[in-house]
Amino acid sequence: MVFQPLDPANPRRRRRFKAIPVRLLVPNLITLLALCAGLTAIRLAIESKLELALAAIVFAALLDGIDGRVARMLKGTSRFGAELDSLADFVNFGVAPALILYFWGLHELKSAGWIVALVFAICAALRLARFNVMIDDPDKPVWSGNFFTGIPAPAGAMCVLLPIYLYFLGVPNNLVTVWIAFFYTLAIGLLMVSRLPVFSGKQVGKRVPPEMVLPVFVVVVLFFALLISYPWEVLTVGALAYLLLLPLGAMSYRNYQRKDAEAAQGAPAEAAAAPARGETTTPAGMAGSSEAGSSELMSDSDRPARLN
Repeated sequence: MVFQPLDPANPRRRRRFKAIPVRLLVPNLITLLALCAGLTAIRLAIESKLELALAAIVFAALLDGIDGRVARMLKGTSRFGAELDSLADFVNFGVAPALILYFWGLHELKSAGWIVALVFAICAALRLARFNVMIDDPDKPVWSGNFFTGIPAPAGAMCVLLPIYLYFLGVPNNLVTVWIAFFYTLAIGLLMVSRLPVFSGKQVGKRVPPEMVLPVFVVVVLFFALLISYPWEVLTVGALAYLLLLPLGAMSYRNYQRKDAEAAQGAPAEAAAAPARGETTTPAGMAGSSEAGSSELMSDSDRPARLN
């Protein structure tokens, strides 16, 4: 086989790449900024600057909450961005919180403290991997997009740091507190990989009525003002409220499942009644085709909506 040198005069043999639109870069830059915040939180935890480390995690969580929305608004979603986001979430909300907890107090338990930190980080990785697999499931009902399976990684990270919030509020950091943090960290990790339906909130905030625009601005500004002025109180209340509201998400999920089951049970009954109606209006020779068409239409119309 003879290899021909590339002829610069022949443009057909040149491989050209299209210029990448800026709108595709902006979401990825936000994700990389969040990753930098997570890595910086690890360094600050090693240097025993826990307040700044927690601030970096909160900043990473805020960026994680907007990068996907920015990508959808700019129509800049891509497979590369999705994979980058998952890797950043593992570092920011799996590795970084585990190390912060270890350097805060779990190191006093020696190997046991390190093991529970490993378990939490591994649970975060497994939860993200399962999310990436389930997102392409074509058999999911449309309404299932309103729910996560297990606590999402950002929420798990903000909740698992609750012992440190309480520590800054004045709870003493003794051996009993550390053992409570041990079991609490383990419980949050297991909730992340559990099958518990958790309300996602993806459908909230897509449209704001005109009369609610100014109140929304006031609420957002008030929230950030409280977060900056009283960070540990706000984070503590937020983590406790999130955990207490988890059963409501499970109840709503079962309500959707019950409605789907009722719709599936009603479809065969209506399909069975269709032939009788078809026989009264169709000649005998055409009865078979009419009945088949009627039952097919009924089954399609009454089937619960599915993602394509």
